[in-house]
Formats: sequence, structure tokens, C-alpha cells
Amino acid sequence: MRNFSPSWQPGRKPGLSRAAAAAGALLLAGCASFSGDGGFGPVAQTAQARLGHEVVWTRSDAAQATVGRRVAELLQQPLTLEAAVQLALLNNRGLQAAFFELGIAEADLVQAGRLPNPGFSFGRMTQGDEIELERGLHLNLARLLAMPLLQQVEQRRFGQVQARAAASVLDLAAQTRKAWVLAVAAEESVRYSTQVMQAAEASADLARRMAEVGNFNKLQRAREQGFYAEAALGAARAQQARRAARERLTRLLGLWGSQTDFRLPDRLPDLPERPRDLPDVERLAIEQRLDVQGARLAVAQTASNLGLTRTTRFVNVLELGLSRNSSNEAPTQRGWEVGFELPLFDWGGARVARAESVYMQALHGAAQTAIDARSEVREAYGTYRSAWDIARHHRDEIVPLRQRIAEENVLRYNGMLIGVFELLADARAQIASVNGAIDALRDFWLSQADLDMALVGKPGLLAAPAAAPAAASPGDAAAH
Repeated sequence: MRNFSPSWQPGRKPGLSRAAAAAGALLLAGCASFSGDGGFGPVAQTAQARLGHEVVWTRSDAAQATVGRRVAELLQQPLTLEAAVQLALLNNRGLQAAFFELGIAEADLVQAGRLPNPGFSFGRMTQGDEIELERGLHLNLARLLAMPLLQQVEQRRFGQVQARAAASVLDLAAQTRKAWVLAVAAEESVRYSTQVMQAAEASADLARRMAEVGNFNKLQRAREQGFYAEAALGAARAQQARRAARERLTRLLGLWGSQTDFRLPDRLPDLPERPRDLPDVERLAIEQRLDVQGARLAVAQTASNLGLTRTTRFVNVLELGLSRNSSNEAPTQRGWEVGFELPLFDWGGARVARAESVYMQALHGAAQTAIDARSEVREAYGTYRSAWDIARHHRDEIVPLRQRIAEENVLRYNGMLIGVFELLADARAQIASVNGAIDALRDFWLSQADLDMALVGKPGLLAAPAAAPAAASPGDAAAH
């Protein structure tokens, strides 16, 4: 009886050496690698081009420390609109969590570009004094042949993830703009509501004293007390709205602890002298919206998946195996074998039909996305123009008119032509008109944020199609 080593050493044969060298070269060529920035470059470029702001993916403690210092610098001054957007892009943890989808998608892309691991089998059988050793090396040829298609599918899916990440950046910027506008407007509303309450309180106190000396009847006193009660209720509601608006902004900025004591400007930015003129707003939406681009990419990816399914409908399992069997009673056996699935019962028709249905679903979904984009951008632009007209009317007509009325009433009061209660009532009306102008200006800036987002698209509509494969094998890709 002879002793046999279980290791297979094909290098003893020149032909096998060349084959091993070729296999090694193929293996090195098929080893895909990760990029330096994880695919974050296009996302950062989109943020810079469309927002003019920096966005950072904090994948290390050093990057997190740098962001922390930048956040501290921004919080040292009252937060302007653009400073708030920059702070949110750097400090929002939900956005950072969305960025790690890039890491997941890139890992899938790299995995799709790597050769499948070969399989090795070893067996030892005895029959009397005979010892037989069997060694086998197996490689999934179907997976190897489908690698280019799988890489294309994962590359498109990776592009979709990049588009969703960029859309998340733009969406966060739009939400932060709206939250900032609401918070600053709420601060202004609190100030003016407090002034209204103080005027009503002075009027009610004067009515009480005049009633005590008999110069005011009960109805007049009750009316002034009612004005004061309503003004106090309005001030309380304004305080509540300010707290809610500030907390929403705080969440978007990712602030906590002492950072929540950030300061805001005293008033909203002035109304632009002219609104934006966008006669071709629908064309801009179709060209720029990321959800429309994502829908087109989804259709292309699904079409690629359909081609992959048709290619592998019959050859679902294809394996190449090399074997070397040795025995102490017979010469060593060497050979190879190919195994594949016989399409006797499943001809792959169901997989192809499913893929075709998924493709048509993606096609009609893309068409609906384009229709919705046109309608949404028309609606947003119409609201924007109307909001600008309304805010300008408040600024140029209502507030100046109330100011002139107040000045005339002061002159009449000084001339003893009207009483103090008429003067206080006019002061309340003037303050209410200013508050209405603040609301109109707030609505304009909100509508501009909505218009900017309508030209970008919604991140939720950038989801990958259901037919994206997991890249395990051609059969798995077809099943998905």
C-alpha cells in the first residue's frame, strides 16, 4: 500500500502550468475594486452646482471632527437662510445615513465584477487494500458568462443610488429653506401679536377705569375686554407656532443640547423686485428633474434585465469541473466534466413573461412620472407668481395705506377730533396689516422653495425597479 498526498499539484505538467497562469490572469482581471470616494463625487458636484453649498460624507472620525468645527462656526452668528442650508447639509444625520446607501450599492457593484469562487471537492474511498482518492475543481461557467450583463445592471443601479443621494441633498435643502422661512416668520408674528395684545390690553384697562368712574357703559367695556381676550389668545397661538417651527428647523439642522439655542434674523428677506420668468418651465423640468432621469434609468435597467433573462432561460446552471482521481491499484485519472440543467419541465417562459411585465410596468411608470413632473412644475410656478403678486400688493398697497390712515388719525387725535379708543383700534388694524404682509412674504419664500424642488424632483420616485438582480447567479438574476 502506498501513501498519497491529498494536495493536487498540476504545476508538474507544462500544459497545466500555462492553464493555471491564464486562470490567474483572468482572476486578477476580474477582481473589481472600490473607488476612492465611494461614488460620492457626483453627489457633491450636484450640490455645488445646484445649491452652491458644500456637502460632506463623514466616513471617518477626522471628517466628523471637521464638520463639528464648521457647525460651531456657523452657530456663532444668527443663521441666515443660506447658512441654515449649509448647516443642514453638513450636520443632518438622516442625510448621512442616506449616503451610506452608496457604500451598499458600490459593494454590490464590486461583487458583480468579481469572478465566482471555484469549488473544490475531495473524497477518499477504500475497497479492501485499495485506496482511491478523488479531487475535483468546479467553476460556475454560467455566472462567469453573465458577468458583463450583471455588471451593467449593477452599474445602472449604482447610478440610481447616486441620483437618489443627490435628490436627498436637494430635498433636504428645500425642506430647510421652508423650515427657516416658517421659523423667522413665526418670530415676527410673535412680536406683532404681542404688540396687538399690548394695545388691546391698554384699551381694556382704560375702558375699565372709565367704567369705574361712570364714563363707560358695560357694553363698551365688555367690547374692549373681548378685544383683549382675542389678542391674548392670538399671542399664545403665535408662541405655540414659533416653538413648533423652531423645533422643526432644529431637527433638520441636526442640532441638540446647547446647540438648540441658535439665533435667527429678526425678519425675512425682502421681496425681490421681479419674479423669476420661466416661460419654458416644463422643458426645464423634463431635463433637470432627477425623478424623470431615474425613471429613464429604471426602464433601461429593466430592459437589460429582460435581455439577461432571455439569455439564461435555458442555461440556468452550467458548471465546468476538473477532476484528478488516484488509486494505489491503478494509474491516476485526470479529466474534466461539464454540467448543465436540462430544460425538460421548466423552459423559462414564466421568468421571461415576468421580466416583460416588469419592463412594461417601468415603461408606463416613466411616462406617468413625466406627466406628473409637467403638472407639478406648472402648479408650483403658478403658485410662485401668485404669491409674488400678493406679497407685492401687501407691501405697496395695504401697508402704506394703513400707515397713512394711522398718521391721519394721530393728527385728528391731537386735534381732539377722535378719542383714544379709536386711535387704539386703528393701531390694532395697522399691526394686523403688517402681520398680513409678513404672512404674504412668508408664503412667497415658501412657494419659491416649492418651485425649486419641483424643478428637481422627489427622491421617493427614484426607487430601483423590482427587476434588479442580486447578482448571485444568472438564475437568481432571472428570478428577481
